Amino acid sequence: MSTVESFKSLSRAMLLGFRRDRTAFFFTILFPLMFLVILGGVFGNMGTSKVEIKAVGPTPVLDEAVAHGGSELGKVLKVTRTSDRADALHDVAKGDVDGAVEQKGQQLVVHYSMADRVKAGTVQGLMDSIVQSANQEATGKPPAYTMTAQKVEDDSLKAIQFFTPSLLGWALASAGIFGASQTLVSWRSKGILRRLQLSPAPVPTVFAARVVVSLVIALVQFAMFVAVASLPMFGLKLQGAWWMAVPMVLSGVLAFLSIGMIIGAWAKTQETATALTQIIVLPMAFLGGSFFPLDQAPAWMRTLSYIFPLRYLNEGMLDVMSRGLGPTSVLPEIGVMLGVAVVGGLIAVRLFRWEAN
Repeated sequence: MSTVESFKSLSRAMLLGFRRDRTAFFFTILFPLMFLVILGGVFGNMGTSKVEIKAVGPTPVLDEAVAHGGSELGKVLKVTRTSDRADALHDVAKGDVDGAVEQKGQQLVVHYSMADRVKAGTVQGLMDSIVQSANQEATGKPPAYTMTAQKVEDDSLKAIQFFTPSLLGWALASAGIFGASQTLVSWRSKGILRRLQLSPAPVPTVFAARVVVSLVIALVQFAMFVAVASLPMFGLKLQGAWWMAVPMVLSGVLAFLSIGMIIGAWAKTQETATALTQIIVLPMAFLGGSFFPLDQAPAWMRTLSYIFPLRYLNEGMLDVMSRGLGPTSVLPEIGVMLGVAVVGGLIAVRLFRWEAN
């Protein structure tokens, strides 16, 4: 049998084995999709939350701002009226509203709670801008400078735009590392590696078939994630160079396979391989930005995330699938992951053992 025929036969056998293994199919394909459906359904249409203010009694300055601010101010500010000052302050203390405002002559008094420092700062900044605008109008002189704010994201950039590539990255990392480590340890413990060494099929052909099968499964994962997230109930909108996510996925899988090969080459039992995989995958998912945006994480966490290849996969797919960046923007991330794949592969070769000691 030729090398090409051996490669085809091995690849087909591995694909059929994966399809028949219901546990592997569930945790590789369906389990990550469940997360996408749940998180996409809960947060998929969630946009930026408004600042909720209770206006106590007459507040001419705030009324004027609301009247002239129109729909733009209405996107970020919600004002309700009340005459009960104590009740308004109680709602602020409880966190039911973000702030309470009352006007005493020419002074606008803003009440806020420091229990949520982000909201407190937002309330103060918004009210300060309203007061400054009122002062400028009172002088009758136009300001010397004006500002136009334009966000870089499209209005369609919602939570589903983040969850689709980030959860896909987590799924690929889990499948790649777990699959490679478990396969290698299982083949060694059952004597399959020894038989492969003695078989006519070249050993590199066997491992090449395993890599190709993993890449095919990853592409199926990618297609299923995009198809589900693009349903009207979720509303994923792919940007211009989204197709660059495909080489991102392939390079990422190669990196994760190399890590799995290192674990499988070193671990003596499947239990050890499973434990090591969980120790690596779970922290990498959290620190790599699979479950929450890294720009909302503390500085130390953002710095630490650079050592994990999953960060580069997640950020690269976000750039081309959701942020609308060009195809060359992800070349550095692809380079990093291919570098991880090469280095990891070399380490795995050094640690590789045909038989369990």
